[in-house]
Amino acid sequence: MKSKDAIRQEIWQLLVQKKVARFPGAEGRIPNFIGAEACAKVLAETVIWKSAKVLKANPDSPQRAIRQRGLAEGKIIYMAVPRLRSEKPFIELDPQRMKCSPHAASSIKGADKFGRPVGLEEVRNIDLIVCGSVAVNRRGARVGKGGGYSDLEFALLTEEKKIGPNTPIVTSVHPLQVIDGEIPMNTHDIPLTAIVTPTEVIEVETRRPRPEGIDWKILPQEKIDAIPVLKRRKAELME
Repeated sequence: MKSKDAIRQEIWQLLVQKKVARFPGAEGRIPNFIGAEACAKVLAETVIWKSAKVLKANPDSPQRAIRQRGLAEGKIIYMAVPRLRSEKPFIELDPQRMKCSPHAASSIKGADKFGRPVGLEEVRNIDLIVCGSVAVNRRGARVGKGGGYSDLEFALLTEEKKIGPNTPIVTSVHPLQVIDGEIPMNTHDIPLTAIVTPTEVIEVETRRPRPEGIDWKILPQEKIDAIPVLKRRKAELME
């Protein structure tokens, strides 16, 4: 089985070679791709989207159209503060409170400017999770860009009971990011419910176990120290 790093490098190079990668590029990030806007339209036709009122979404470029559509439809969106480096690690985008267009608020800078920083206890119960991916397979495994922050955000919100055992987890990708091979998955990795491409929704049939909370064993102390909410929670556990 290929390592996650090897899979990332292959996909980043493939998207560039096939000329489907868009600004700000592919390597080292959740790659933006031609067709990202079409994914938002495809997702919007699903039951899980139509029934969701509160979303937790990643801040990356290829999912911006999804965030914009959600805000335009009146959905509340939570985005994590970069690297969770704030005492209030999430930004709440509430269309009823914002005095700007959905387009303006859907960018990283716009969310920071027009959103409201909130602590974990202030986050509403999440109906749908939208995450970015570098690669996925049809069995619900995914590879992110390697920072592990999506998994941490999921673990924190799960421990806070903002995410339930059946909360859908979807990602939007270019078809070239859907691979046939195995993807190594650890206990802290979040599995997918569905994969959205510009032309289809791939339902994941096999149910992988979800992380039930923070796996402290895999977190280096320097990462804990850099994330206020983790540092505080670790201190509380040691009391």
